[in-house]
Amino acid sequence: MIPFVGRIDEAEQAVWIKQLSALLPEETIVAFCLLSDAEKSQCDVAIVANPDPQELMQLPNLKWAHSVWAGVDRMVDELTMMPFTIVRLVDPELAKTMSEAVLAWTMYLHRGMPFYRQQQQEKIWYQRAMVMPQDRRVGVLGLGELGQVSAARLVDNGFRVSGWSRTAKILEGIRCYCGDEGLEALLRDSDILICLLPLTDRTRGLLNYERLALLPSGAMVINFARGPIVDEMTLLEHLDNGHLDHAVLDVFAQEPLPASHSFWSHPKVTVLPHISAPTNPTSASQIVAKAIRLYRANGFIPEGINTSLGY
Repeated sequence: MIPFVGRIDEAEQAVWIKQLSALLPEETIVAFCLLSDAEKSQCDVAIVANPDPQELMQLPNLKWAHSVWAGVDRMVDELTMMPFTIVRLVDPELAKTMSEAVLAWTMYLHRGMPFYRQQQQEKIWYQRAMVMPQDRRVGVLGLGELGQVSAARLVDNGFRVSGWSRTAKILEGIRCYCGDEGLEALLRDSDILICLLPLTDRTRGLLNYERLALLPSGAMVINFARGPIVDEMTLLEHLDNGHLDHAVLDVFAQEPLPASHSFWSHPKVTVLPHISAPTNPTSASQIVAKAIRLYRANGFIPEGINTSLGY
């Protein structure tokens, strides 16, 4: 018996259970709420999607939980005890999807789409001087699975790409930075800054007033990571005082974004409803099913997250 534990609506949960059950016909996969107490005590593996930690703690023999999402920061934050391994989703299809979004919205800023949209509303006919991709400096914060693929896609499209990560990396065609000094250097060298970092104690509030001030005048920001990494009020200050030209935001400190939030109507902000890299149930289910079959065959548990790092 494998429970599916998640704070998602019943229709979405049913899609996941159907996909996973088709790939694992030898297993019985059910919603957590349908388990008896006796069945809960027998579960050693669970499949999760933003689970309620109180439900997970009702599985006393749980050895590991496989998330169907790449992000597990909320799960880590909420679990005061973690007597089991948390395995996050690592899906090459997700990396491709993210790189597509990164390229699309980088192009949106690079080609001045927000500017021309505003011109249309004001019925102004004016052609901006074009900047060539090789003259546009793009900085990528986060060089993990998603960041590396996204940065490479930007390089393939002619941009000058730099990247920053917690530990040093060497990537072809990308100037790599690490550490506090490296972060400052990358920010100073980024006309477009793209955030793809995981949310951890170290990255929460990372892009504060002082760090955003390091970006060149007229720089633009894309946040496809987690809302709390960017200080929203200071971002607004930099947009209002003219230091930053535009921000594309797909994630926020509170989601859904409240109707009263000034981001909705701000002329220098593009609001997206957390759609940059949605999980693909088909490919994700195949990855989870493969991991569970391997575990049943030889007891192998995939590499779990580092709880001290949060990913």
